[in-house]
Amino acid sequence: MVTLKSLMAGIGLALVAAAGANAQTLDCGTDTLCKIKAAGVLKIGTKDDYVPWSYRASDGSFKGMEVDIGTKIAEALGVKPEFVKVTSANRFEFLAQGQIDLMIASASDTAERRKVVAFVHPNYYSSGYTVLLPKAVKATQWKDISGQTLCAVQGAWYNKPAQEKFGVTVLAFAGTAETEAAMTQGRCIGLLEDDNQINVRLNNPKWADYHMPLPIEADTPWGMAVRQSDQLAPFGIYIAGSIAQMHRDGTLLKLEGDNGIAKSAYLVRMHESLKDHID
Repeated sequence: MVTLKSLMAGIGLALVAAAGANAQTLDCGTDTLCKIKAAGVLKIGTKDDYVPWSYRASDGSFKGMEVDIGTKIAEALGVKPEFVKVTSANRFEFLAQGQIDLMIASASDTAERRKVVAFVHPNYYSSGYTVLLPKAVKATQWKDISGQTLCAVQGAWYNKPAQEKFGVTVLAFAGTAETEAAMTQGRCIGLLEDDNQINVRLNNPKWADYHMPLPIEADTPWGMAVRQSDQLAPFGIYIAGSIAQMHRDGTLLKLEGDNGIAKSAYLVRMHESLKDHID
């Protein structure tokens, strides 16, 4: 079976080899792939509080499914991954300003965000949004919480549509820990979050008194992002091929399971559509 690393033997190899040659003999100019090969480092922006996708382990290192994905991409390029902490509020700015080369930070691919960065296709994950509520709250429809306050992370794409569509008030904080603290202090009735994140919470006994009773809204793919100038350049093309290959060979499904995440319908569908028909 073809693996992500062996993808380099085809078009990816030609792109990387050319960039590698430039790195040794020429000024890389604006060629991001060339610069990465020359430096021997791929700078990847990811969150440090989004268990189990990207978070800090007790030793201070980055862990999670998105970290594993970034590590595989860097290894296939023959460089070291360097993970840089980003937040929902600053991740696009970090990428646009060149502080990172690649963003893998649970970012939903939306038309508004494409004005700032380039999302590389195919997308690598997907989620919608809903609310984590105490079981004491008996709401079953969004209309049941209209006018109520929900805690959320700053910069989350669904904060604005949830307010506009359902009449809730969103109290936004810098990170996940702050939203949890605010809810336990009674500053909001629940957490507005990705349904994937809520499912992970509900597997933890800590959240035994909470549930996810409302319908999931606006299922939206997550995208890896590069700078707009890299979208059709060697780096963007290489990342696109890497994502497609990880869908094709089942790597993303495996990494999902390795990180204790329930198998997602999106990854199953993408694997089925892209897998090798000869196998």
